[in-house]
Amino acid sequence: MSGLLLSAITFFPLLGVGYILLSAREGRAGDQLARQTSLFATLVTFGLTLYAWSAFDPTKSGFQFVEDTAWFGGTIRYHLGVDGISLPFVILTAFLMPLCILASWTSIVTRVKEYMIAFLVLETLMLGVFVSLDLVLFYLFFEGGLIPMFLIIGVWGGERRVYASFKFFLYTLLGSVLMLIAIMAMYITAGTTDIAKLLAYDFPRDMQLWLFLAFLASFAVKLPMWPVHTWLPDAHVEAPTAGSVILAGILLKMGGYGFLRFSLPMFPDASLELAPLMFALSIVAIIYTSFVALAQEDIKKLIAYSSVAHMGFVTMGLFSLNRQGVDGAVIQMISHGFVSAALFLCVGIIYDRMHTREIKAYGGLVNRMPIYAAVFMVFTLANVGLPGTSGFVGEFLALVGAYKANTTVAILATTGVILSAAYALYLYARVVFGELEKASLAKIEDMNFREVVVMVPLVAATLSFGFYPKPIFEMTGAAVVATLENVDGKLKTAASGEGAP
Repeated sequence: MSGLLLSAITFFPLLGVGYILLSAREGRAGDQLARQTSLFATLVTFGLTLYAWSAFDPTKSGFQFVEDTAWFGGTIRYHLGVDGISLPFVILTAFLMPLCILASWTSIVTRVKEYMIAFLVLETLMLGVFVSLDLVLFYLFFEGGLIPMFLIIGVWGGERRVYASFKFFLYTLLGSVLMLIAIMAMYITAGTTDIAKLLAYDFPRDMQLWLFLAFLASFAVKLPMWPVHTWLPDAHVEAPTAGSVILAGILLKMGGYGFLRFSLPMFPDASLELAPLMFALSIVAIIYTSFVALAQEDIKKLIAYSSVAHMGFVTMGLFSLNRQGVDGAVIQMISHGFVSAALFLCVGIIYDRMHTREIKAYGGLVNRMPIYAAVFMVFTLANVGLPGTSGFVGEFLALVGAYKANTTVAILATTGVILSAAYALYLYARVVFGELEKASLAKIEDMNFREVVVMVPLVAATLSFGFYPKPIFEMTGAAVVATLENVDGKLKTAASGEGAP
């Protein structure tokens, strides 16, 4: 089975799409079938990723479950594989998708079939990004994901959904055009688009700088980094709840994954040379967007700006170019996938009841929704980085890595931890604590069984990896070490070449 395992994981959601399209049922029966089919397809996909995890050998740093077939001519190949860096994101993607389907079970009532199809197609395209071992195949999956997310925001979003969807699409597409040019330049220079071969190829130092900047244009928008982050708050506010979950939980991680898979090992000289720039942008993102979050009156916007701040820790850790920093960045991305997804689901729960995201519309929810208050508290504290939650592990290691690389950067970034506590606890206090004074909240009901089922896996993941992150370290360890050794080896080779007479 392992011979086609990654193809099965990647494309199984499309079987669900085919079944929905071929179904003759219309009306409510057709909508219910679409929901059930989508849930089944995403659960099976998640089960296949768990099988891949069980069969994965974490002691090996190379790619596993490799599939390699000729596609376009002899150059561009259908080449799939995962290592300890990509497999966690494959599992995270498959883990979040069934929760998104359940979260949309009753809130999406118009064009349900199309909505479910969009999510299943999006899952295939997101999984393809993380399993691709050919640059052109990676680019197709990377860009293809824009289309279903554009439709999800533009069709099922809020009042300004068209503006937000076009802004999201144009920002991301513009950055990716430069990456496409860089991919063509890499092919002309190295004679291959095979990622495994490109990881071992030494590009000329001057060329590395331009290639790095071209990939940065794409990954910085996707992550997003300051100052190209402005599409994210608009997209989050207008997207349906499940759309926000995928945006924050998976799509943002593609930028960080891209830096770790391509920028660091393929362009190590440029990465080292431009590390001060990346540190500066990371610090601005951490501090500036934290202050912006403090000023927000919309719950979704506040959480969206917090995501930009947390991604600042990711880039800071990655460009520390040491084991602690990179480990921290990977853990931070995985943790943020749980925590930010859960926070947007928490917003969706009260939005479905009150149809407003304004902080001032709430207050005293603990009196009517004690279970919700407890769940919301767990993820608020995880967002702050409280020890015992997965958020702490990633932030702490990223700061340790940054401290080893640049003490000033680590000290400045630490202020972001304080600011995150300020805006997160400010939000929680305004929404949950206090007297139940507003008449509109007098009859609000606590979480129902379906909502509890959605939140329990996220609570379990956040706390279990907070107390026991070893499974993630074991999965990623060999691949991270190999990546850093590759970077160090290329840097030493370049240094000895420059020093030679």
